[in-house]
Amino acid sequence: MTKPRISYVHPTSVNDEAMLAEFDRCRREGTPRPESQAIRAHVPAVFWSFANSWRDVFKNGIADHAIKELCRIYVSRSVKCEYCGNQRSMKAAHQGIVEDDYRDLINFESSSRYDERQKAALSYAEAITWDLSTDDKFWERLHRHFSEPELVEIGYFVALTMGQQRWLRTLDIEHHQILPGTEASMAPGFENAEALRRSKEAADYWAKKPASKASEAAE
Repeated sequence: MTKPRISYVHPTSVNDEAMLAEFDRCRREGTPRPESQAIRAHVPAVFWSFANSWRDVFKNGIADHAIKELCRIYVSRSVKCEYCGNQRSMKAAHQGIVEDDYRDLINFESSSRYDERQKAALSYAEAITWDLSTDDKFWERLHRHFSEPELVEIGYFVALTMGQQRWLRTLDIEHHQILPGTEASMAPGFENAEALRRSKEAADYWAKKPASKASEAAE
């Protein structure tokens, strides 16, 4: 397991009952998992700023939560934050999002997995993440599918999660290091420390294989 570049504030050293309750919620529900909050806990204002925004804007709010979840993972794939990308929203799963829905996100426009509303939201996430120029046609598409309050919420959320993911990626944090023992919100193959280790080893193995060998294995 990697060692974080900024130390964790372990819950056993926390005396604030509300903060401990939030850590326990992270343990039970995930998104976020406890490790990222254990970094933010060095500054309680940062801890609560993120926790409250995540609750009010991502988990609740006015825009479709499942769409926000797809946008979140689109950002993860784009900025290559494995820590965030290996988490799944339990609420989105209850709304019908399945694992295959995460696979085509980078190529969402050509995928048959997403409806026009989802594709419009993902194009919004794409423009924000990659700093793309937008035009009247782009905004007409968004206004066709979303109200202005929804566009504000989705845009703010994408900006929030993009910044956080870019930051977390630099910290070398990993799952199952703080309050381990639950599978809450973890992607298949990352449910516990042993599964995570096996998945990481498999990924490293195939990354080191010559392209021709990897192609043969795929066949």
